[in-house]
Amino acid sequence: MTSSSPRLAKGDRGSCPGAGRDASGSTCVAKMDLSKIIVVAVVIGGLGLVVTRWINAPGTASDPGGAQAAHEPTDLSPLASKGKVLFEANCAACHGQGGVGTDQGPPFINDIYNPGHHPDEAFLVAAKKGVRSHHWNFGDMPPVEGVSDDDLRAIVKYVREMQQANGIKYRPHVM
Repeated sequence: MTSSSPRLAKGDRGSCPGAGRDASGSTCVAKMDLSKIIVVAVVIGGLGLVVTRWINAPGTASDPGGAQAAHEPTDLSPLASKGKVLFEANCAACHGQGGVGTDQGPPFINDIYNPGHHPDEAFLVAAKKGVRSHHWNFGDMPPVEGVSDDDLRAIVKYVREMQQANGIKYRPHVM
């Protein structure tokens, strides 16, 4: 057999350390064989499917209206009762009656707002200073004008009691 380049043993890449061509112009074998590529593609595809289903699940960032009606407790604390009135006057236009969300703002009756992920202080700062959009596609939230710190604490108390009545509990935030 006459050849200008030596014949390579199976799996030997010779002078071709990756995909490409060797000195004779012959096509080299890629570093990973076809079965490894297929396995990697299946794993990546599966992860993509899982993430897509999670993102599009009811009550998640892409479906803020997952909770169409929230269960309201019959025994709101006095502070939460005050907060309910303030919430309806200052927040419900965007966040919906009972905090279920609208096409203008996200629902607070959603696990993303559990106290371990969004502590009470996050609500206070968002209402006072506004907040950049980071979980939802509603755009940035402007500051809420004319609401005192005491009013905000009452609103947060109402939201937290609504969350508890709808099964949203503290869970530590894990990144």
